[in-house]
Amino acid sequence: MTSARPILYSFRRCPYAMRARLGVHHSDISVELREVVLRNKPASMLEYSPKGEVPVLVLPDGTVLDESLDIIYWALANNDPEQWLPTDANLLQQATALINENDTGFKHNLDRYKYPERYTEEQGQDHRAEGEVFLQKLEQGLRQHRYLLGEQISIADIAIMPFIRQFAHTDKSWFDQAPYPRLQKWLTGFLESDLFLSVMKKYPAWQPNDAPIFFP
Repeated sequence: MTSARPILYSFRRCPYAMRARLGVHHSDISVELREVVLRNKPASMLEYSPKGEVPVLVLPDGTVLDESLDIIYWALANNDPEQWLPTDANLLQQATALINENDTGFKHNLDRYKYPERYTEEQGQDHRAEGEVFLQKLEQGLRQHRYLLGEQISIADIAIMPFIRQFAHTDKSWFDQAPYPRLQKWLTGFLESDLFLSVMKKYPAWQPNDAPIFFP
């Protein structure tokens, strides 16, 4: 490796890469950002992580983290100024369970709602209805407090928000009139935040001879 900084391979619109960038930005850890074109993945990224999915974080010692949650936990372990990672064991357990529900059942329905043409005999509207079960759960929690686990942002909000964004934008007119006012407010608050706007800046696709781009 030629960089003293960690290298983060990312794709701007990927929700997994999005939440990894949120964690890195929050921790204020400088990384070399390499924006990837998914149809033409860099050979160096594939050498580090043959599965070919973003995000991929390569540490200066050669350690490779190619799961978004691992990258977030690594970032927060280095610096967590607003305590996104709950110190209370019960809250951490709740966060872990909620993220797991998002990453399994909800993500399954999200993919089939957003891309029904990719799945044989799948009905997008049916999967929207199944995905709404998770939306209802989040809405119920947000009736009790400002964020998913309480009055402060936590890793649960950061890990889940990019997927709710994707679900909402699949049919924005439907989502805007759906009976989830607190979830809509929660999502809008993140999308309009300086943090989110900072991690959604557009960068050119990385080429091996390019000058490095440092993030954040």
